[in-house]
Amino acid sequence: MLRQSLIRSSRAASRSSLALSKQQQRSAHAISNPTLANIEKRWEGMPPQEQADLWMALRDRMRVGNWAELTLQEKKAAYYISFGAHGPRALPPPGEGKKVALYTTAGLLFALAIFSAIRMFAREPPSTMTKEYQEATNAYLKAQNSEPISGISSEGYVGKGHVQSRPAKKET
Repeated sequence: MLRQSLIRSSRAASRSSLALSKQQQRSAHAISNPTLANIEKRWEGMPPQEQADLWMALRDRMRVGNWAELTLQEKKAAYYISFGAHGPRALPPPGEGKKVALYTTAGLLFALAIFSAIRMFAREPPSTMTKEYQEATNAYLKAQNSEPISGISSEGYVGKGHVQSRPAKKET
């Protein structure tokens, strides 16, 4: 029984080492130059499956051994695929900055138009927003001794209190 399990495990090990050596032999040879020629220009137009196959072949080729064995085309292709200006690292299309500035300006002008329209058709401010009413509020708070430590009723207070509006318009 022990002998049979040892025989089975030795057969499985020989099969896996044979498969590994075949894979290493497969990836040990260089990738053809026509496949790698002008990869910078062709990469974006290649189908995703072809891109994946080429990258896997390059990856296998780089893993095999000494990088000095790689051809110059393979090194350039591996660098471009890893770090080149494609995908998220691609340069923005020409005129994109102008388009962003134009749309931003248009959005701001639209918001300004809405704000102006609302202000134009709004009612007049409430009576509590007049300077006279706010001064009366200050006098009332002083009479009530409100906030005696640091507020309007404190000794030596020099602030404006609740006054924040312009005087009311006089009707003629």
